[in-house]
Amino acid sequence: MSFLLTPDPIAARRLFLGQSKLVLSGAAVALLAGKHALAANAGGATAADARILNTALGAELEAIAAYQLGAESKLLQKPTLELALTFQGHHKEHADLLAKTVEKLGGKPVQAKANYNFPVAQLKTQADVLRFAAKLEQGAVSAYLGAVPLFGNRDLAKAAASILGDEAMHWAILRQALGEVPVPSAYVS
Repeated sequence: MSFLLTPDPIAARRLFLGQSKLVLSGAAVALLAGKHALAANAGGATAADARILNTALGAELEAIAAYQLGAESKLLQKPTLELALTFQGHHKEHADLLAKTVEKLGGKPVQAKANYNFPVAQLKTQADVLRFAAKLEQGAVSAYLGAVPLFGNRDLAKAAASILGDEAMHWAILRQALGEVPVPSAYVS
């Protein structure tokens, strides 16, 4: 990738984040395009599929709240705040899709909790907020990775895999922003 050839680390980071925004926008478009296919092909889904989706919905609602906490912390500089709000928007799109699909399957979508047990006292710098968000994104990647093979309906598995890809991009970008290797290994576990 061209950003690795840029000798200035700050310029490399800006180039990387700029390229990543294009990729994330493409992923969001692909997910939205798949929304109609997901709703149309939900036949054959089981109650277990709806439970898996509801669990994922709960995690997406937690991520929305976490990014809100980060945005309101006044610890994020403008470009980082904009990126956090973009990621929060992705989680809102995921939550909307998951809730509609749970309803289509005859289930009742979970609601956001009134309070989450976030480590607020430990968030003192922008890096602290980014580390917190990166850990949540890493957890989301692992959760979706574990959920994909459990779906009885292949279309639901594909939709979950699409969200997994978006969560992995969030995690990589947050790692890069922290000065860490964005993709530390060839496999996600």
